[in-house]
Amino acid sequence: MSEYLVIYEQAGDGGWGAHLPDLPGVVALGKTREEVKVRIQEAVLTYAECMSDEQRQLPRPVHESGTVTV
Repeated sequence: MSEYLVIYEQAGDGGWGAHLPDLPGVVALGKTREEVKVRIQEAVLTYAECMSDEQRQLPRPVHESGTVTV
């Protein structure tokens, strides 16, 4: 089992989006962060199923996150 970095971003209109740098094209949009959290999980599972159907492996995660204090 692998852990993938998910980037959550709030739009100017208050909506939310999410994407995974290690899985290009896997995205989710919603009105709340919680809604997007559920949708991105569903999107990753769907992506993984498609990869499995094609007998392909998910790419290895290579992105990590951190913070900096300014």
